[in-house]
Amino acid sequence: MNVDIAIIGAGPIGLCFAKVLADAGLQIVVIERQTEAALSEPAFDGREIALTQHSVQLMRALGLWKLIDPQAISPLQDARVFNGSSLLSLNIGHRDTSHGELGYLIANHLIRKAAYDVAKTSAAIAFKTEAQVASIKTDAAGIQIFLASGESIKAKLLIGSDSRFSETRRAMGIAADIHDFGKTMMVCVMEHPVPHEHTAWEWFDYGQTLALLPMNGLRSSIVITLPPDEMNRLMTLDEEDFNREVSARFKHRLGLMRLVSTRHAYPLVTVYSKRLVGQRFALLGDAAVGMHPVTAHGFNFGIKGIATLSAEIKAALLSGKDIGSNSLLLRYEQVHRRNTRPLFLATHAIAKIYSSDSPLARFFRASALRVGNRIAPFKRAIAGFLADAN
Repeated sequence: MNVDIAIIGAGPIGLCFAKVLADAGLQIVVIERQTEAALSEPAFDGREIALTQHSVQLMRALGLWKLIDPQAISPLQDARVFNGSSLLSLNIGHRDTSHGELGYLIANHLIRKAAYDVAKTSAAIAFKTEAQVASIKTDAAGIQIFLASGESIKAKLLIGSDSRFSETRRAMGIAADIHDFGKTMMVCVMEHPVPHEHTAWEWFDYGQTLALLPMNGLRSSIVITLPPDEMNRLMTLDEEDFNREVSARFKHRLGLMRLVSTRHAYPLVTVYSKRLVGQRFALLGDAAVGMHPVTAHGFNFGIKGIATLSAEIKAALLSGKDIGSNSLLLRYEQVHRRNTRPLFLATHAIAKIYSSDSPLARFFRASALRVGNRIAPFKRAIAGFLADAN
């Protein structure tokens, strides 16, 4: 099989990238371990994705947005950051931006389904599902991927988009800075009687981190981060005890909360690849940058990577140049690092300071929120960054 671009990983970033370049006239193959049934009807995995304005623009352009039920799209109007048990919060409002909201919230499995449905309609995109990559060979002329089935695929460019634990990245000899926080995140959907007013919460409590992402109605996506042993106990509580404990963890600020979904736990691990490209190879999405969830920018960084790399490839097509050249890939790497590295490092610093319960850290945490709340330009800058309308 001969194609222009081979993509390993059929997550929404890989699929959106495939659709962008299929529309530009390139032949694409997507290689994925999962079954086609799992791609066409992805299961609920607990994760709700906070989308910036920039991400929404691309999803609209590719046709994903219209495939998602409007009732499943919740506006994110404002954000509040809490520290400890204090009622004081750093308040970031949509009025500090040029938009009526900071962004939108959509369940991950709905984005995955829309991305697959859009990609599947393109005659220029082929799928190899239930496929295991055995080896990869690359040289100046092209890429050859050998599947465990014995089939081989030749391409001009290979994209690794197979999660922050990317086997493709490792197979291509690229190392990554991986940080395991030693914590586990639990995500689920809960109903509550107190309205959230479409405001997201990030709550750095002592001994735990809580987050609330507002869904339509009196529902929210709840994220709780705890040490693994505590999380194991929380995950195994019966529903009634779970409801009581989560309500108490949120200090009953939302009233008595009630579980309305399955519970899902994930290790809290961040990744930043030491290189984003290799010979005729590039990393996209979490395989390139696996963010801490505190800023909710992981998926949005993947979208930015798509925009950057696809623009370089389209420019090469127009000028009759090689879409897998080293110079093209290095330009992508440079821009994507500039777009992601500062926030990645800042997020790590915030996560470390706000997860520390030392007396000095407690003092700094409280002081930072008080000062930040009084500086209007700072709040406008944060709001603009969260909305990311560029």
